[in-house]
Amino acid sequence: MAQEIRIPDIGDIDEVEVIEICVAPGAEVGPDDTLIVIESEKASMEVPAGVSGIVQAISVAVGDTVAEGHVIAHIDTAENAQDAPDAAADPESEPQADIPAQDTPVADASTDALTTTIETAAPGELRTLEIRVPDIGDAEGVVVIEVAVTAGQSVTANDLLVVVESDKASMEIPAGHDGTVAEVHVSEGGEVTEGTLLVTLQSGEVAAANQKPAAQAREGEIPAASAADAPSAANQAPVVKDQPPAAQPAKTSSDDRRVADKTGSPVYAGPAVRRLARELGVDLTAVTGSGNRGRIVKDDVKLFVKGRMTGGSTAAGGIPSVPEIDFSKFGAVEFRPLSRIRALGASNLHRSWLNIPHVTQHDEADLTELETFRGTLKPEAKRRGVSITPLAFIIKACCYALKEFPTFNASLDREVKNFILKSYYHIGFAVDTDQGLVVPVIKDADQMGIWELSEQIAELAGKARAQKLGIGDMQGGSFSVSSLGAIGGTAFTPIINAPEVAILGIARLTTSPVWDGEQFIPRKLLPLSLSYDHRAINGAEAGRFVTYLSELLADIRRLSL
Repeated sequence: MAQEIRIPDIGDIDEVEVIEICVAPGAEVGPDDTLIVIESEKASMEVPAGVSGIVQAISVAVGDTVAEGHVIAHIDTAENAQDAPDAAADPESEPQADIPAQDTPVADASTDALTTTIETAAPGELRTLEIRVPDIGDAEGVVVIEVAVTAGQSVTANDLLVVVESDKASMEIPAGHDGTVAEVHVSEGGEVTEGTLLVTLQSGEVAAANQKPAAQAREGEIPAASAADAPSAANQAPVVKDQPPAAQPAKTSSDDRRVADKTGSPVYAGPAVRRLARELGVDLTAVTGSGNRGRIVKDDVKLFVKGRMTGGSTAAGGIPSVPEIDFSKFGAVEFRPLSRIRALGASNLHRSWLNIPHVTQHDEADLTELETFRGTLKPEAKRRGVSITPLAFIIKACCYALKEFPTFNASLDREVKNFILKSYYHIGFAVDTDQGLVVPVIKDADQMGIWELSEQIAELAGKARAQKLGIGDMQGGSFSVSSLGAIGGTAFTPIINAPEVAILGIARLTTSPVWDGEQFIPRKLLPLSLSYDHRAINGAEAGRFVTYLSELLADIRRLSL
């Protein structure tokens, strides 16, 4: 027959998450074989089959949220049906009591005793509760790695008291009751075993007049503490067991096993930290813990993520880190911190280079006629008090080319499924300053003439070098131009200014002999280097873009069409 396997008693936690499915339909399982692993904010728990048989179906998936009594699997126990009478007669062979049948009322929180409650008050007075180490299986060398409370502190049922850790897993133990901490019996670094007294609470709960002993309250209950630790029956009131809402047996969770297998050494982190790491995609083996014994806390994970986002770390995502070398052993060295602009620029460029598949298309544009025309404008430029450079013509030509090829004036959405085409033409241009490279943006460059573009270039470059650029001066760019001008070079690979999809690099204008079919004649050639995001633009499109741009620059009359 098929038996429904359900989520066992999980205290007063409303829902937990399924983090691993350990079996598949058709698998043969025994009572102790794990079906799934569930996790709350404070602990992980493996849910065993409880019966022997063949798995017919798994009713949950990784990521599902489930609650106590939720059906997780159907197991065919027909092969063992003939053994059922004998099993029922033998209490030790029963399926686990914490997996309730569908029509059976769910047992209260005292089924799996994780703490021991001692009635030391007369009826009607407050109770004293002893919080002890719960069942930790066969784990050895369990150490207290964090004590979260002090004597006299008020706590609620869900407040953390202590964190214990073995070489395979850690477990957070909550109070389980509202009250006041009367005494803390352990300290960080101390070893504990199952039943060790951790904290004594003065509970706000009132002692009952006719409290039943735990042995009489429920059949088959197993005391949480050992006989040596338990109070004498002659001197103490009857023992009542009570389960904290979130603590679970400190078994090795799936995450613990995976980390141990991969690194050969344990990663010290609580379930809540592991959950945060999974949500952020962080490999905990790459995180340095700041807690006791190197335990990783949430702040360590957040600091790691911040470092990755700002380029402060270089050892994640499979990218090997650069070895740290003591250069002083080779000779004298000097440490000079990067300027804020240079450091931010390095971070942005590093992020773009890692996230965008760059391809660079190289070509040359013949600027002979353009340079002749620009020379005729110099007297007027002097009267206007502005310097007219090839960059103004290049930006003007880029606006024409972007209108002809709109995917170059676009961005990709996060899922890389759609172009975000822009109807504006805001052109950024790189400016070299003492503090580093900055990229001010000329807004609506397509609506400006050569004189207005020249004025905008001079004004923004001046503000950049004087460190007077506002935030708005560097935002909203849809395409960028990086010009090395007279500095030199024949070609280079500019890095795309994400989230843009292309950038034009311009090297030094040179005079070179060009064969016209009859003779070599001197021509002024400008090297162009177009880097583009290969996810958005293919090589043929890039080739056509550069060819069209070169034609515009070779015959400036086209800019008036």
